[in-house]
Amino acid sequence: MKILVIDDERAIRGAMKEILMDEGYDVDVAEDGAIGVQAAGKEKYDVIFCDIKMPNMEGTEVLDKLVAEGIETPVVMISGHADIQTAVDCIKKGAFDFIQKPLDLNRILITVKNATDKANLVKDNKILKKKVYGQEMIGSSAALGHIREIIAKVAPTDARVLITGSNGSGKELVARSLHQQSDRSQMPYIEVNCAAIPSELIESELFGHEKGSFTSAIKQHKGKFEQADGGTLFLDEIGDMSLPAQAKVLRVLQEKKLSRVGSDKDIEVNVRVIAATNKDLRKEIGNGNFREDLYHRLSVILIKVPSLDERKEDIPELVQYFIGQICSESGKPEREISKDAVKLLQEKNWPGNIRELRNVVERLLILGGTPISAQDVKDYVIA
Repeated sequence: MKILVIDDERAIRGAMKEILMDEGYDVDVAEDGAIGVQAAGKEKYDVIFCDIKMPNMEGTEVLDKLVAEGIETPVVMISGHADIQTAVDCIKKGAFDFIQKPLDLNRILITVKNATDKANLVKDNKILKKKVYGQEMIGSSAALGHIREIIAKVAPTDARVLITGSNGSGKELVARSLHQQSDRSQMPYIEVNCAAIPSELIESELFGHEKGSFTSAIKQHKGKFEQADGGTLFLDEIGDMSLPAQAKVLRVLQEKKLSRVGSDKDIEVNVRVIAATNKDLRKEIGNGNFREDLYHRLSVILIKVPSLDERKEDIPELVQYFIGQICSESGKPEREISKDAVKLLQEKNWPGNIRELRNVVERLLILGGTPISAQDVKDYVIA
């Protein structure tokens, strides 16, 4: 673990360095704020201690610069007895904690532990968010840029959105982006794959049920609409939803209330609904498989996600992204891929879209050489 101590007093710097090194920490020191900011920009530190009262650049200025530069290392301010209010102000600005002079050994060590625990928690939270919300949309094509523009305009509203596109094109990423950029981002995001739930269970899943309402209903169950209250409900593959369930969804959208299976009591819900499908719902309406009134309720905003074949210029960026992601997940160093190999991938048709490309990259990482060559693509992808 690496720690930086910024203090203009030689005695303080020396004492803290000695204390922390005795505990096994790697310690750097800086005699003024400017040198400290420069060091923090070059080196990755786990904790930074910074004195408040220093000539040339005070600790508050150091903190401001570190925050402005996006350095997320916990910063602990060192304060004299007369500087309590300043220290409190620093906490409001983003400092992790402050320690009063004269310095106490136990206080220093406890603060280091607390600061590193917080840093680890933030790191774990970022990993968790990636697992929960999925990855961002990767690519710089005009087609993807157009999608991002629509999301930026639509996300802050409560307008319902219908996302269309072929399997594996990234419809769920669009839905998650809409939620994350909305005012509901701190509230639940609930995802339902309508095609994966048997038709006889879809109503219970969406609207919940009361204990004893059917044979296996051994306790009360809140449905996905209730679970998403205040947040966003993503109905994936809504074209596969049964007509009776469609009628109930329509009622919730119209009246903003539902009743659980086995109950006649109305429950009010505040949910933004985003739906997605790989089917042509207009054709499904004509065939009697989808309600036209529900279609119009859901499609206030229509977003069509382009297939990978429609944005092949994004393939090099996607390939590099997947290489980094897969190697990181497996704990292996990143591998290189030749330009000729990437060019061959761009020339290929991608009926499975982004999902297929990721699988192909994983296959090449397992079977291909270092770097991954055009011959590897011919042998393991195009053959």
